[in-house]
Amino acid sequence: MKIWAWIAAIGLVVAAGLGWAAIHQEALLLMVARTQLPHIEPNRPVTWAEGPATPPTGDRPPNVVVILADDMGFNDITFNGGGIAGGAVPTPNIDSIGHEGVSFANGYDGNATCAPSRATIMTGRYATRFGFEFTPAGIPFQKIVGTSSDQDDFVQPHFFADRVKDMPQGSTKGPGADGLAVPTRELFIAALLKTRGYHTMHFGKWHLGNAKGTRPEERGFDESLGFMAGGGMYLPENDPDVVNAKQPWDPIDRVLWSLLPYQVQFNGSPMFAPRGYMTDYLTDEATKAIHANRNRPFFMYFAPNAIHTPLQARKADYDALPQIKDHRLRVYGAMMRNLDRNVGRILQTLKDEGLDRNTLVIFTSDNGGAHYIGLPDINKPYRGFKATFFEGGIHSPYFIRWPGVIAPNSRYPYPVGHVDIYATAAAAAGIPLPTDRKIDGVDLVPYVTGKIAGRPHQTLFWRSGAYKTLLDGDWKLQSSEAQRRVWLYDLATDPTEQHDLADAQPQKTKAMLGLLAAQEKEMAKPLWPSLLRGPVFVDHPSGQPQKKGQEYILWDN
Repeated sequence: MKIWAWIAAIGLVVAAGLGWAAIHQEALLLMVARTQLPHIEPNRPVTWAEGPATPPTGDRPPNVVVILADDMGFNDITFNGGGIAGGAVPTPNIDSIGHEGVSFANGYDGNATCAPSRATIMTGRYATRFGFEFTPAGIPFQKIVGTSSDQDDFVQPHFFADRVKDMPQGSTKGPGADGLAVPTRELFIAALLKTRGYHTMHFGKWHLGNAKGTRPEERGFDESLGFMAGGGMYLPENDPDVVNAKQPWDPIDRVLWSLLPYQVQFNGSPMFAPRGYMTDYLTDEATKAIHANRNRPFFMYFAPNAIHTPLQARKADYDALPQIKDHRLRVYGAMMRNLDRNVGRILQTLKDEGLDRNTLVIFTSDNGGAHYIGLPDINKPYRGFKATFFEGGIHSPYFIRWPGVIAPNSRYPYPVGHVDIYATAAAAAGIPLPTDRKIDGVDLVPYVTGKIAGRPHQTLFWRSGAYKTLLDGDWKLQSSEAQRRVWLYDLATDPTEQHDLADAQPQKTKAMLGLLAAQEKEMAKPLWPSLLRGPVFVDHPSGQPQKKGQEYILWDN
């Protein structure tokens, strides 16, 4: 009988262990992932390659500076009269780019999440044309997000465990997603500009690949300082100069606080610690790089992780906003204050070096403000958040400044997109576009200067798995096949998407679905399957209880 007692005891232990593992699945996944984090060396100085000692004679092509904020909402700047906490956080430096150049009333992101938008900027093509449809994320991350919810939630996320076997080889190991990258056959704007003698530099977030051949210094950038993954800490969590705000209800936030390192790399070097607050550090180095390249044309892609989570502000910026009583909103506002100041430092350096009148500056955000920070007004007046194709997820601030070419205080009404940055930069540099592939974007300068009339685009297209959207003229159709749900809006009369016309105008809905299907036929199959499908509510951020009758979409990633 003793042997059966032992077997029963072992069975009880195994069952208890399995039960504990099921309950603590997230902790186990994070624990395993932390064992695979890389070693980070102390800070080291960065030496930027020096250009000529004297300016060139004759005309030189303009410098091109693309500043890409991360998860910045439409209402996070004061340009349109709003701003964080009712305008408590002025953004004069970012606003100045729009005031001194052109502001696009309808500037659209490449996607509602970061990596596909960045791929669109780099290639001038819809990321769905080459299969880069989803934001690269490690399997532990996707499993945590896809299985985390409150017991009272009536719509639950889902992790597609059966699809893991279809992931690309080498993409399932470790906490990251190094093998999920933009195909190397795509020609990045940095590589194109190098053909005209531009010195090309990347700062900050990459998120377009970390495997051999897919890193920035292998995709046309002469120099790269930043991080390859989708984010990084701004300061160590316990640094005396940092003020943190956590969102305990959000699995994304829990993963970031557990796994994100405080690190950068320079041209593929071993990882090392930055110096001070991340956005300040990247700007310090960007201003040095501008000085080093003052006498030759350069392309700078400045892509800090600000103001993406984790929410971390410098204490001085936090202390400067005592009028904001909500702690989370105050930290967020302090991050925006810091970002605006650093944008101003870049603009001032261009001026100090005598370069500002011969520099094309483009400012935008990769997508709208995120639902998971729990702040309701970041995309006001638009509905929706990051990961939705409602205007709040894809309608971002979008400015271009080019003194002497684009008149100050220009305002352009027709829809434009991230897809146009590539062609606009190439035309400014005097470089013809590639003819061996479809380029979806156009040079915007002739449109904003009045040399070309009419719309730059009749249609714009977005897709993330079973969630798809088409803008045709002023008509916008969203289709969530997983929900068997369609929305139709006339943005000419309803720019904030308050009145769904899908049922009231069945013929228009049918026609738009036909146009959407025709557009889809041009797109490629995703390079890897969606592992995650989760709800994002349209009219309130996360951190609030779900209520039946509230509008939501199902986001595939």
